[in-house]
Amino acid sequence: MGFNIAVVSFVMMILIAIGTAYWLRNNLDRLLKQAIETQGSQMTGVPVRIGSVKISALDGRGELSNLVIGNPLGFKSLYALKVERVLVEIDIATLTKDVVVIKRIEVVAPDVIYEKGATATNFDVIQKNIATALGSSGDKKNGKKIIVDHFGLRGANAQVSAAFMNGKTVGVSLLDITLNHIGQQQNGVTPDEFGQIIAGALRHKLTGAYSFERALSATGEALGKAGNAVKDLFK
Repeated sequence: MGFNIAVVSFVMMILIAIGTAYWLRNNLDRLLKQAIETQGSQMTGVPVRIGSVKISALDGRGELSNLVIGNPLGFKSLYALKVERVLVEIDIATLTKDVVVIKRIEVVAPDVIYEKGATATNFDVIQKNIATALGSSGDKKNGKKIIVDHFGLRGANAQVSAAFMNGKTVGVSLLDITLNHIGQQQNGVTPDEFGQIIAGALRHKLTGAYSFERALSATGEALGKAGNAVKDLFK
């Protein structure tokens, strides 16, 4: 009797595992797209849209296409970040665990617009929105967490704008960003915390890069007084 129960239990476990694998294979892309758009919009306080998500349920490798992170209300440029391709690699075995391991996120040739409003930049506002989401969601501490082994942002095209420029931008180059072992020491971070880390790294590069000041000062002749005003924003 005990042997039969053990056999039945073992068979049930196999069927559940097969069913889970089949369900993940057929729903993973849709679930990830929905999570990115819904949770991303709630977390950042701006519209987050993505064209498609394609992840292999066999090895966890995939690609996100046409990701757009909008601007907070009051900003005139088209978006904060737009990227055609984001390469990802997920440890599929961890999807059902409390801490999901993402082996790699590679943001390829994104278009970043850094706009100065009346009192703050668009990235200041987005980062503040994420911080507010972190502070008002104590229940998320018990939710899913992630560890990101490698995050890379390379080949970016950065643009600078200001309120008086009415959505027009000045193009500059942006140094690559590389972050490793995010959340490893803390045994995982929440998606909000991960977003805060990435937004902070982007903001740091944007405000600290010498290329910004050099490029903006070069526009002084073309923009007249406006060029000097833009340059002063980044001192």
